[in-house]
Amino acid sequence: MKLGLGSYAFRWSIGIKDRIPVKPMTAFDVLDEADNYGLGVVQYADNMPLDQLSESEHYRLFEQAQEKGIALELGTQSFHAEEIDRYLIIGKRLNTKILRVALDAADALVPVADLVEQMRPLLETARQANIRIAIENHFNFPSPRMVELLEAVNDETLGVCLDVANSICAGEWPEETIRLLAPYTINFHLKDYVIIPDNYGVGFDISGVPLGQGRAPIPWILDQLAHCDPDMSVLLEHWLPYNLAAQEREWLDQTVAAAKQILGGQ
Repeated sequence: MKLGLGSYAFRWSIGIKDRIPVKPMTAFDVLDEADNYGLGVVQYADNMPLDQLSESEHYRLFEQAQEKGIALELGTQSFHAEEIDRYLIIGKRLNTKILRVALDAADALVPVADLVEQMRPLLETARQANIRIAIENHFNFPSPRMVELLEAVNDETLGVCLDVANSICAGEWPEETIRLLAPYTINFHLKDYVIIPDNYGVGFDISGVPLGQGRAPIPWILDQLAHCDPDMSVLLEHWLPYNLAAQEREWLDQTVAAAKQILGGQ
């Protein structure tokens, strides 16, 4: 597997919603960081929308990535035709092979047959661009429904961007999610988490931790993905709380070191 960074590894340094730093990281900064860590892939997700860059900036980003030996991938949050078409154009400029798209609560309310019809022309455009679309299992789109959608589409251009923890929010334990979605996985988001009981016994919190320090059954997960393309990207992320934003670099240092050790032993 090819180890890389997802732009959400720098959630607070890039900025999100109303929490924007004085000097946000740029797409070029993220590329430099991946190079400094010795990683081979960068996936720019919806927290760093590359459709806000100019065409010349796209080509400059691609040239710098080529010089560093880093492959580029794209991500967006919407399955709207105009946005997908726009990102496929950018993808051709960057020579990307993966466009990650997230489906969520509103999409879960749309009948699968309607989603299939929306996707078919987009998949044809993606196929012509030699780009595969990877649907991420996001917070409120259940994995059984994802499988129903993938089976109905039945197109190799469409697969899964598997996140090891997101679907806890949809009422699934990671082992259930992974068993369901591993056969369709073409892209992989790796993070770790802990479940911490409340001191007074009123529930618990699910929080992020650096890779290898939590409950994610990483060796088992990798075993479930043993059938995947050996060149599949493994994008590192973490759920770092905002009150620990100053530790973003420290968490990423630990996560990258753990990922290299874990994947090196596989």
